[in-house]
Amino acid sequence: MKLFILFIISITAGVASAEHLHSFLLGLYIASAAVGTCYWFAFRSTRFPQLALVLLLCGFFAKIAVTVVGVSWGISNELITSPLIFSLSYLFFLFVATYVWFVIKDRLISKQTKQKQQLA
Repeated sequence: MKLFILFIISITAGVASAEHLHSFLLGLYIASAAVGTCYWFAFRSTRFPQLALVLLLCGFFAKIAVTVVGVSWGISNELITSPLIFSLSYLFFLFVATYVWFVIKDRLISKQTKQKQQLA
């Protein structure tokens, strides 16, 4: 139900910002790529738990780098026609992408835990 509500809000926001669709979609793409790279770095499995903070910092800096490169690319190609629509879209999809990544991670962990319990 939560994903359905997020989907409806996303579609409604896209229709409401139809004049500045490039800004809206660029906010979606940059937020999704930034959260994906952060997630990829931050939640890598390692044998050394001491590296967890380093991996979190790498994820944070990767997220910042993807955002800066994406925004500068969008500005140089004049794709951001409305900074307000872009920033609201980026902020909303940053939360949505983070929520989706954590739901996926939670389901994978619970599935692995159930499999381990069945084997034991």
